[in-house]
Amino acid sequence: QVQLVESGGGLVQTGGSLRLSCAVSGRTFSTYAMGWWRQAPGKEREIVAHISRNGGTTYYPTSVKGRFTISRDNAKNTLYLQMNSLKPEDTAVYYCAATTRSSPTYNPSGYNYWGQGTQVTVSS
Repeated sequence: QVQLVESGGGLVQTGGSLRLSCAVSGRTFSTYAMGWWRQAPGKEREIVAHISRNGGTTYYPTSVKGRFTISRDNAKNTLYLQMNSLKPEDTAVYYCAATTRSSPTYNPSGYNYWGQGTQVTVSS
């Protein structure tokens, strides 16, 4: 079975940085386009970044554009999210997810596999 395991979350002050990692096992990593999502208590899950199978195309919503960078190392079967200039509103549980769809999707129902999540807390 496919397993996704996030790491790298923690507590950081406003303006600080964190790098999240997602290790993927099972089916060949390069088969999947990947996304990072986050969910704060009482709020809907929202996408923060998406990357194509070979890393050639990325997407970011306005809320994080210019601050977050998604990348992947297919040789290591690992997905990354570099988060800079963090704000308190970035506080959430962050999830990595994989999709086998041939076209981009920004709806959580479009993703086949999900990790367990890692907590990111940004203090003022």
